[in-house]
Amino acid sequence: MAHITTPSSGAGDTPQVRFAHSVAQERYEAFVRDAHGNDELVGYLDYLNEVDQVVITHTVIFDRYTHHGFGAALVRHVLDDIRRTGRPVVPVCSFVRGFVHDNPAYAPMMAPA
Repeated sequence: MAHITTPSSGAGDTPQVRFAHSVAQERYEAFVRDAHGNDELVGYLDYLNEVDQVVITHTVIFDRYTHHGFGAALVRHVLDDIRRTGRPVVPVCSFVRGFVHDNPAYAPMMAPA
């Protein structure tokens, strides 16, 4: 797995998040450190890497981590990573569509419908 490690700001009580990108699996993953210092998978985002666009198909945050901002942090990281490529995004995933609605700075990245 190719790793792109980017810790979150760690603001407040939210633990720092580490992100990993597996190009072969077309997946981004989010991890936090457990009490023993081991990485624990928080969730993942799947996508399809097409020639002229990136299709985000699914985002999963495991139940014990929901409602703590991990999903938004993961989507923000993924969109920022894709933005560097200049390719448009097709947000099939409803969570990603909602994130873009709430964060309109990402709207220009979305492929025309």
